[in-house]
Amino acid sequence: MRRILLAAMAATITGVTAEACTSLIAAKGATADGSVFITYAADSHNLYGELYNQPAADHAPGAMRKVIEWDTAKPLGEIPEVSHTYATIGNMNEHGLAIAESTWGGRPELEGSGMIDYGSLIYITLQRAKTAREAIDVMTNLVKDYGYASEGESFSIADPNEAWIMEMIGKGKDDPGAVWVARRVPDGYISGHANHSRIHQFPLDDPETLYSPDVIDFARKKGYFKGKDKDFSFSRAYAVTDFGALRGCDARVWSYFNRHGAEDMNQYLPWINNAEGPVMPLWVKAGKPIIAADMKEMMRDHFEGTPFDMTQDIGAGPYAVPYRWRPMTFEVDGREYTHERAIATQQTGFSFVAQLRDELPDYMKGLLWFGTDDANTCVYLPIFCSVVTPPAQLGHGDIATLDWNSNFWVNNYVANQAYNRYSQMIPDIRRVQQGLESAIDADVAVAIEQVPEFDDETARDLLQDLANIWAEKATADYKALGDFLFVKFMDGNIKKQEEDGSFKRTETGIPAYPEFGGYDDRYFRSIVNDAGSRLEVHEITGTAQ
Repeated sequence: MRRILLAAMAATITGVTAEACTSLIAAKGATADGSVFITYAADSHNLYGELYNQPAADHAPGAMRKVIEWDTAKPLGEIPEVSHTYATIGNMNEHGLAIAESTWGGRPELEGSGMIDYGSLIYITLQRAKTAREAIDVMTNLVKDYGYASEGESFSIADPNEAWIMEMIGKGKDDPGAVWVARRVPDGYISGHANHSRIHQFPLDDPETLYSPDVIDFARKKGYFKGKDKDFSFSRAYAVTDFGALRGCDARVWSYFNRHGAEDMNQYLPWINNAEGPVMPLWVKAGKPIIAADMKEMMRDHFEGTPFDMTQDIGAGPYAVPYRWRPMTFEVDGREYTHERAIATQQTGFSFVAQLRDELPDYMKGLLWFGTDDANTCVYLPIFCSVVTPPAQLGHGDIATLDWNSNFWVNNYVANQAYNRYSQMIPDIRRVQQGLESAIDADVAVAIEQVPEFDDETARDLLQDLANIWAEKATADYKALGDFLFVKFMDGNIKKQEEDGSFKRTETGIPAYPEFGGYDDRYFRSIVNDAGSRLEVHEITGTAQ
């Protein structure tokens, strides 16, 4: 148990790079307005949350592009540049193509030995492809020509018309190439991946399923598979299916399906817990039309209302905190245990919900709802695909240097206070967060209605202004929120407030005496169980002197 659990956790959850990530997908027909959605949480204990960008550019014949490994900044080599590269903003380009990922490690002997790491694969492709199908061609040709340098990886690849899930793994130190499978998510369905390979059997003659020519033969050659082609499972052959991969990874996708799918997801709990019963499907039909707010809310999930609800065991402490500090596993009396791993987690660098809509003008086809730090407490900001320059508050920074003009840092200021007294602080956070996001939604709705009336240059300027204004306001409001939380909950107290939110004062002007938040009953009981004989209040008998 200990060996196989730690194998998965080390590969998918406890890494210091952006490896423990979640990506959810909603295809056309599953959404209320015909949008295609993909989400991404870049989860790392050492990743500063910023909005990357690369302007469009023309390149002279013979120009070369440096390949820099995303996780380590290590130079991997150079490849020929194409004549023109598209502008990118975050994980989206000017054409409304968006790509997300999650790492699942896989068989350790297959770690890639080529030049293109998974991060470079994403950002080079965004500069070279207009559609999801083009992106798959670019990605697979890059690893074929220059080799793949990373572990097993799942990618969400979407444009305003369709969404695909692609999985890839290298061939080991002696072969720089990769094997892969890509499947289009059917209209009306939702899918996702979270650090475990999700593609099992797949049709071999379907134009909406693509795969490398040797994906099955290579598995046979390595001894990973011995059956008939039709029975081949990419996940079973190339990934490691153990407790960590299912409970720590597939469970996050299960939670998404459970909330927004049409199927009864309880039938897949044996799979999540013990790899028994039916395998959880790659996609399920949506239960009701999905909107952007649903996808944002899903990125804030802690398994609430499910058997894995992180607020319901003693690990949540007296304030129902749905977070657990690392390491993920721990040992008591020779037995190993795990914390739950939810979609929302404290170590997120940045997250997004990419909303892609074909009926809008080119400069509005892609909308990146972008947030920094913990998705649960961040504010998702509106970044249209024509935005050229990241707002100053979303620009480059450093995880070791506090900056009050940084959206990442002020979001951490708020979230890290809430991690100590979650149930008491989260109502105040939700009040500000929801107020900002409601106002942003209203502005975006106005922009979608009115911006197309202007010429293209003015329209693009207006969308850049929209991003700048809300990044500045959200950052300032969260700094003020963090200050407010610090004052209100100082020293374990809760200051009383007037109806307008101001702190109460007495008739003479001094602050009103605070309330005491105390602890919940479950926590009191745990204290009694541990030290009740020492702490019990009892009557003192005897004669006073």
